Amino acid sequence: MNGKTLVAYFSAEGTTAAAAKAVAAELGADLFEIKPDKPYTAADLNWMNKKSRSSLEMAEENCRPQLAEDTDVAAYDNVLIGFPVWWYVEPRIVDTFLEGHDFAGKTLVPFATSGGSGIERAEKRMRSLCPAARWREGKRLTAGSAAAWAKSLQ
Repeated sequence: MNGKTLVAYFSAEGTTAAAAKAVAAELGADLFEIKPDKPYTAADLNWMNKKSRSSLEMAEENCRPQLAEDTDVAAYDNVLIGFPVWWYVEPRIVDTFLEGHDFAGKTLVPFATSGGSGIERAEKRMRSLCPAARWREGKRLTAGSAAAWAKSLQ
């Protein structure tokens, strides 16, 4: 990947954060954590509870949780976007980040962490949110596989 790179990630429990930090270190990239204005609690993340915050957000296609802070992506040529897979796709807070920026002409590369779900449905959704970006195929990662994957992108 040529040019300046940003690794933007959302991590609810630290797993994606570990992978994102390994990716950024391998690429010499800047790092930005996508954080919700209202932090998630353990109860919010209880996917078994249909009334939990995460369940309610994911049930509403147009839900866009507020960000605690944002970053300017204009200076970056490449943006890698990390997230845990929720309900087979990216969490809605990632959609907030994607829709809040103009990624036209930039290279976007998704990566995800998951106990078993793939990244394919998330990739398809994300591409539909930013059709003017140049997309590279994403990957489901673990903290242990993140650096090797990042190296393969260069």
